Amino acid sequence: MYAKIETERLNFIKNNQMQLRADNYIHLRDAIGRQDTDLTHLGQMVVLPSSFTGSPRYMHEKTQDAMTYVRHYGRPDLFITFTCNPRWKEVSNALLSEQKSYDRHDIIARIFHLKVKTLMKLLTKGNLFGEVQCFMYSVEWQKRGLPHIHILLWLKQRISPDKLDCIISAEIPDPEKDSLLYDIIKANMIHGPCGNSNNRSPCMESGSCSKKYPRPFIQETQTGDDGYPKYRRRAPENGGFTVEINGNTLDNRWVVPYNPVLSRTFGAHINVEYCNSVKSIKYICKYITKGSDQAAFGFENDNDEVKLYESGRYISSSEAVWRILAFPIHERFPTVFHLSVHLENGQRVYFNPNGSSRLTDMINNPPKTTLLAFFDLCKTDDFAKTLLYVDVPSYYVWKNNRFERRKRGINVNGWPGIKRDQALGRVYTIHPNNTECYYLRLLLHEVRGPTSFLKLKTVNGTIQPTYQTACKPLGLLEDERHWDTTMEETVLCGSPFKLRELFAIMLIFCQLSDALSLWEKYKDSLSEDIRHRVELDIQPENILFLSLGGTSLQHYGLPQPSRCGAVLQNKDYLREINYDSNILAQYIHFYEHLLNNEQSYVYNKILEGIEKNTGQTFFLDAPGGTGKTFVINILLATVRKDHGIALAVASSGIAATLLEGGKTAHSVFKLPLNLTRVETPMCNISKQSTSSKRL
Repeated sequence: MYAKIETERLNFIKNNQMQLRADNYIHLRDAIGRQDTDLTHLGQMVVLPSSFTGSPRYMHEKTQDAMTYVRHYGRPDLFITFTCNPRWKEVSNALLSEQKSYDRHDIIARIFHLKVKTLMKLLTKGNLFGEVQCFMYSVEWQKRGLPHIHILLWLKQRISPDKLDCIISAEIPDPEKDSLLYDIIKANMIHGPCGNSNNRSPCMESGSCSKKYPRPFIQETQTGDDGYPKYRRRAPENGGFTVEINGNTLDNRWVVPYNPVLSRTFGAHINVEYCNSVKSIKYICKYITKGSDQAAFGFENDNDEVKLYESGRYISSSEAVWRILAFPIHERFPTVFHLSVHLENGQRVYFNPNGSSRLTDMINNPPKTTLLAFFDLCKTDDFAKTLLYVDVPSYYVWKNNRFERRKRGINVNGWPGIKRDQALGRVYTIHPNNTECYYLRLLLHEVRGPTSFLKLKTVNGTIQPTYQTACKPLGLLEDERHWDTTMEETVLCGSPFKLRELFAIMLIFCQLSDALSLWEKYKDSLSEDIRHRVELDIQPENILFLSLGGTSLQHYGLPQPSRCGAVLQNKDYLREINYDSNILAQYIHFYEHLLNNEQSYVYNKILEGIEKNTGQTFFLDAPGGTGKTFVINILLATVRKDHGIALAVASSGIAATLLEGGKTAHSVFKLPLNLTRVETPMCNISKQSTSSKRL
C-alpha cells in the first residue's frame, strides 16, 4: 500500500515539474539577452527536492544540520540507540490468538512510537542525564523489520570522566541484588556470542567480529582522545559476573554499554555511549534503504531523479506502516534555518519555458533570497549591522521574503525590541572549485552587517577585484610565500613549459589566494619559449589550464588571452576535430579492402545511416576475435577524416584501449565510479559545459 502512496507522490512531482527548469539568474538573463528560442535546453530538471522525505537531498540536509549543532555546541555528549522489543507486554497483549509480532507491524509501529515519545520526554524534560540544550534522532529499520532510533544529546553540563560509571555500565549486574536488571541485560544487552563459539554470526567479517567483541577486561574506565572510551569490564576473578546463554558462559567482555535506568524502564536493547568525538554523528542521518547491486545505463535528454530514486528504493513492511501512520523519521531541536549563498545575479531561478510573460517578469524582478534580504536588513536595522549572516535567524524570522524581528525569546541587553531565540542558521555549503562563491561564503562568516556585494569586496576603503583577494587583507587566507619560493626555484632550474605546468597545478589544486600577483611576477619567465608562437591562434598556456582543470584562466582571477575564442576554449571539441586527415585517409585506404563481406555490409550500412542522418542505433553482435573492433576503428577513422566527431566509448579501461581515441563511459559521460554508493548516480554534465557542446 505504501509503495502505491509513495509512487503517487513521486508521480505528482514528476508530472508537475516536467517542464520546469532551474538555473542561475545570470544564466537565464544571458539566454534572454541572446534571444535563445529554445529555453528547454537551459538548466537542469528538478524533480526530487529536499522537501520529499527520504530523498537524497533530504538526507544530505539533515546531515548538514547535524553538523550545525556540532559547530554551535561542540561534540555531542551521548549517543543512544533504542531498538524495539517485540516481546513487550504491550505488543503481546494486543495480538490475537496464534498471532506473532511480525504479523502485526501496525502494532509494533504504534507501540514503538509511544515508547520513543516517552523516552525523549524522559531525556529532555525529565533531565535524566542533566538539562538538554540540543538533541536529534533518526528512525531506521533493521533487515528483519524492527524499528530503532539513533539519538544524539547535547547537555548543558558536560559529563565529566569521573561520572561515567554512574551513567554507563558495561558489566553484568549482580543477579542477587538486582535480578530484574540482570534478566533484562541477559536478554537484550549481551553481544553474540560470535567468534569461535559461532562463526556464522552476522557480525563476523574475515574471521573476526566487526563490532570488536569480545572487548578486553579493564579494571577502571578510561577515556581517550578519540572515539568511545573503554568502559570498566571486570573479570570474574575481580568481582565480575557471568551469564549462561545457549550453553555458553559469557562474562563482561560481551556486554553492550547501557544505562541501568533506561534498561530497567523500557526492557529493550538501549545502547548508551559517551561521545569523545564527533564521529558518532555520521550514524544519525545515514541513508539505510539500499537497492540491489546493479548499474543502469542509458541515454536520456533529462535527469530523471524520481526514476533514480525509485530504482534503488526498498520498503519493508514495518517502515511502510510507520510512514502510512505519518510518524516522523527525524526529530531535532532547536530548528535550523537554511540560508542561501550566491554571487550577484546568481540566485537560483525556477521557470517554465512555455510561460514567456512570466519569464520576462522574472528577468525584470529576480527572486528575493535570504542573502539579498540580509543586505536590505543591514541598510535599515542598526542591530543587524552587528551580526554575521549566520546569526540572523536567532534574532529575526523569515516572513514574506524579508527578515522581521522576533516577538518571542530572550531580551538582548542594550537593544530594546530585540529578542533572541534558540534557532540556528546554516549557510549552504559551496565546493572550493566554485572559487568566487566559495570565498563569498567565507566573507559572509567574517564580515558583519554588509549592505551589498560591493561592501563585501571593500576592505579598508579599497574595493578589491574579487572576493578571493578581499579575503587576503582580512587574514582569512594562508601566507603564500612558500609558493613564491617554489616558483623562484623552478625559474632557475626548470624550462618555461615545466614552469607553466607547475603554475597550472598550483592554481588548480593549491587554492592560491593571490594568483594574479604571482602571475605578474613570473609572467615573463612563463612565456619565454612562446614568443615565436605569437602568430598562432591558440595560446598554449590557456589550453594547459583547460586540459588540467577544465576551466579557463579567468576562473582563477587571471587575465584571459585575447586571441582565445570561445571555440578554442572547448578542449573537448578541439580534441575531436584535430585528427590528421592525411594519416586517417592512408589508414582507411590500407585497411578498408581487408573487410570481409559481412564486415563490409556493417561498415556500409552504418556509414549510410550517418550520411543520411537517420539517427539509427546499430548493435553489432559477433563472437570474440571476429573483427568487431577492427570494423569500429575503420568507422571511427572514416568519420574523423572529414573532421566529423565520433566518440569511442567502452565499458572498461581495457576495452577502451582497443579503440582509437577510446575512453570509458565513466570518463566521457561523467558517471560516478561507484554507481551504488552515490546519492544521485547520473551523468554529471551541465548543459552549459564544453562536454555538452561536444555531445
